[in-house]
Amino acid sequence: MIKINYVEKRTGLIVPFTPERITNAIYRAAVAVGGRDRSTAEQLSQQVVDILRETTPPDHTPTIEEIQDIVEKVLIENGHAKVAKAYILYRDERARHRRERATRASRSSENIPWAKIQRVLDWSVSHGVHTISNYNERLARDELSDIVAEAEDAYRVDVENAVEMLLECCSDLKMVIITGPSSSGKTTTTIKISQRLAHVGVKLVTLNVDNYFFDLDMHPKDEFGDYDFETPQALDLPLFNEHLSRLIAGEEVLTPHYDFKSGRRQNDHTPMKVKPNEIILIDSLHGLHGDMTKSVPNEQKFKIYLEPLLQMKDSSGRYIRWTDIRLMRRMLRDAAHRAYDPAQTLQHWHYVRTSEMRNIIPYISTTDYIINSAMPYELSIYRPKLIDRFTTWVSEYQDDPLRADAYTRAVRALNVLQEITPLEDDSFVPEDSVIREFIGGGCYEY
Repeated sequence: MIKINYVEKRTGLIVPFTPERITNAIYRAAVAVGGRDRSTAEQLSQQVVDILRETTPPDHTPTIEEIQDIVEKVLIENGHAKVAKAYILYRDERARHRRERATRASRSSENIPWAKIQRVLDWSVSHGVHTISNYNERLARDELSDIVAEAEDAYRVDVENAVEMLLECCSDLKMVIITGPSSSGKTTTTIKISQRLAHVGVKLVTLNVDNYFFDLDMHPKDEFGDYDFETPQALDLPLFNEHLSRLIAGEEVLTPHYDFKSGRRQNDHTPMKVKPNEIILIDSLHGLHGDMTKSVPNEQKFKIYLEPLLQMKDSSGRYIRWTDIRLMRRMLRDAAHRAYDPAQTLQHWHYVRTSEMRNIIPYISTTDYIINSAMPYELSIYRPKLIDRFTTWVSEYQDDPLRADAYTRAVRALNVLQEITPLEDDSFVPEDSVIREFIGGGCYEY
């Protein structure tokens, strides 16, 4: 029996063999079908490793595909048919995503809100911020205050339009869902919407999704061994839906409380009941995910989706990616409010993005209103705060095959930051701006 030291990825790269990644993959498949027994996943993973060592020729480096074939075989032979099916489906889905990435440039995506983007683009062109060059020219003409006022006003109008639409269906409404990918500005937008509704006697009461996390040792992990809080499977969705149904029926429930320090959930912790003038608020990454609120009829929900839909091109004619804006936002927020190193944010972002593509982006078309949270001036603020770090990461990750994703993102972000005019002093940002959610100094408590 030989020792396996390395494996070959689909890209041809040779990387160290880490058996724990097999365990994590099996456990994730089990979680997808309701299983939470990590010890069984570890036992099955060991069987995979043993078979791999027995069957791999001495001069051969096993491939990812070969290992996955063995995983499927072990799951089926040990009577875990449902887990095997979930694993196979996930494997097929990943293969489909790889094929789609190869052809994405030649076709449009049905998940992109084209009508909304066109309106944002029209606005960007009419205000002279549709390219970095035009934006820089406006700054050079000392028009920063105008840019800020115009952008903040556009965001305010978006929020007010969402509230107006929401109130039109208020008689049947039982729930408001405010969602969007990581660092899209959900917290600030939720506060603003709540304030406007309060003026007309409607109160939003939050059912905190985070309190429905399973205990940490029951969470799936990503390929680097990090606990995955980005997937709906990390949440006790049956309990969440039970409480939703009871609250809407006028009952009082005892909601759980999740302690992030200990990674433990305490059930039956906090009493909650919805009054006649109150509407349940769901502020969650996964608010549009089908299983999240399946116990509530669609006609009783109003769904708001957020994204920084910046329409600005760099000097090469490429649009700045929204995910890169959100990455920089999250780096600053994590460092300021969670003592989380920005390098960790970058290294983990591949998993954040994968979860978004699986559990958030496909449901954009089901939303009732889309709010653009991008500010054309925000990258100028991020440049002095982050450009040195991105320069370092590009150098550090260049030849590291395990950080290929981080390197690609770092290069892309660095290129944008190098082009844009820096703004060292961020005191001009309004204290109630959505950008304050990420740079601090705002009037809201986060």
